[in-house]
Amino acid sequence: MRFRWDWLEPVMPVPYVPTLGPVHPGNPITDLFAAVVEAAGTGRFLPYDKDRRWSDRKTEQVLVDAIHHDRRRTLVPALLDRGARTVRIHAYTSDPQDLAAASDLARQLAHVHGAVRARVVSFLAPGQPEELALGGIRVQLRDFTAGAGPAPGLPVHECHQLPAGAGFGEFASAMAADGFAFLPERMRAGKTGPVLTVVHEGRVAGAIGPMETMPDAAGTVRLLPQYFGVLPQYRSRGYGRALWRAAMQWGHEHGAAYQILQTQVGGASDHLCATEGLTSLGVILQAEALTGEP
Repeated sequence: MRFRWDWLEPVMPVPYVPTLGPVHPGNPITDLFAAVVEAAGTGRFLPYDKDRRWSDRKTEQVLVDAIHHDRRRTLVPALLDRGARTVRIHAYTSDPQDLAAASDLARQLAHVHGAVRARVVSFLAPGQPEELALGGIRVQLRDFTAGAGPAPGLPVHECHQLPAGAGFGEFASAMAADGFAFLPERMRAGKTGPVLTVVHEGRVAGAIGPMETMPDAAGTVRLLPQYFGVLPQYRSRGYGRALWRAAMQWGHEHGAAYQILQTQVGGASDHLCATEGLTSLGVILQAEALTGEP
């Protein structure tokens, strides 16, 4: 299927490609749309898909036969077959009424494909009122062309350099909700890049990682997103900012031109990114099609 940029660009406030996620605005976006359509149903990862580092098989695919693409709106359904099977309609439109059509399509496709969940993904341009963005995910761009930015200001260590008994495993378990639970095993197996840590009285208090780079669709090296967190009892000590700045130093030193992150609107990482001078590329909103509630 051929996507027309003159139809897509006016209704795409956030550079977001179904099954790939947010991308750099300079990437060939219509080519990426075509690529995810071509790969649908194969289970293979595109070479620039950031998720290929976690699995051998792609578990989300575009439902090609249900795509709607015209001058007014583009609706791209995708089926996620991991955990609770989910249909997501990516709705690129400037007319809020089109979201109702997207919701109807999500419900229909969920029934056809035996999905437990049906959702509509929509987008807000940067600079919209914050009340419209509540509950959403902000897409942030960190550009390294001007340098790595400020130094951490506090000691930051790679996890493998820590002494025995520093407690990274316990930290990872305590921060399971932030995505750290599976990292110790992968680190022992040598399947990840380094994880950066801060230590409080000899014990891991916070971490960011794994630190890895990958070329994007244009061949530009980017720093991939990381898991990032500080134990609740050690927050407000500057540990999070030190970890963040150390990660940016690492990315710059390893040849990355930029990083794209996603932060919960109003959350701690969102505020940190705002104070560190990142550029907002807009907000992703997701609503349950079955209930109409976010």
